[in-house]
Amino acid sequence: MIAKRKRTNPLNVLIVAVLCFSLLSCRGYKELPIAKYYDYDQNLPLGDSLRLEKGKADNNLYYLTYQSVHDCKVTALLSMPATGNAPYPIVLLMHGLGDRKTVDYIEAGNRFFLDAGYAVLRLDISMHGDRIINDYDFDLTNGYKYWTRDIISQTVFDLRRAVDFIFTRDDLDNERIAYFGISLGGIIGTIFCGVENRIKVPVIVLAGGNLNLMFGMGAFSADTRDFLSIIDPINYVEMISPRPLLMINASNDEIVLPITSKLLFKAAKKPKEIIWYPAKHHDIPVEQVYQEGILWLQKYL
Repeated sequence: MIAKRKRTNPLNVLIVAVLCFSLLSCRGYKELPIAKYYDYDQNLPLGDSLRLEKGKADNNLYYLTYQSVHDCKVTALLSMPATGNAPYPIVLLMHGLGDRKTVDYIEAGNRFFLDAGYAVLRLDISMHGDRIINDYDFDLTNGYKYWTRDIISQTVFDLRRAVDFIFTRDDLDNERIAYFGISLGGIIGTIFCGVENRIKVPVIVLAGGNLNLMFGMGAFSADTRDFLSIIDPINYVEMISPRPLLMINASNDEIVLPITSKLLFKAAKKPKEIIWYPAKHHDIPVEQVYQEGILWLQKYL
């Protein structure tokens, strides 16, 4: 009879164990002011420069640069609606790993939001797009893991400074700022929206929490917990409440595992909603995702 017993899948055992570990881990970090890591001096000069992008299909696209914390220069594009009246509600729109602010799915989102009457501000994630200095492998478990962690944390600061920029503009409505982030942009955005209460409505796409799941048996160590503490969305998502959170995910995602998205949603407080598409990470229907996001913004922003 012993020979016929069904073998236990080691991965399932690991996931169950990590879930228990994660629940304990989250309770512990609620006692620590990890969100304070993202405090900064808001009176630091932005040194912003805004120029009209000539030769484009419309005259409402501007190339923006400004100074973030740690003396980092941020590159971005600001799009203004061709119709309607200022001040415009604005969406911070963020791309995924290895991409840039002009990647096709972000260009598509920019057009959808503009047509719906929103201004759009798209940033290059740190070490992406116009900001590439060193092109190391993005990997939290090996190699340049601290460099990788810095990309995430730096971009949170960059986004907070983007909000500072919005507050300097009379043509942008600083009471109606939304966030829409995809993949890495969603992971970063969960942290950002948790610590930045000037964001009124976040939409997080293809993102998850409990990043320790990628560490295998190393997920149980205090070193792993401490290393991830400032960049794991699971530690910040509940801070978004009482602002309304929409998550959009792919049920067959092979990059951001669905269990990590479920854990992130479970950790979030109400009001919240999650939408699942029967797709893989790169096959999610972009147009439908943006339409769902716009409906969410129209309802709550």
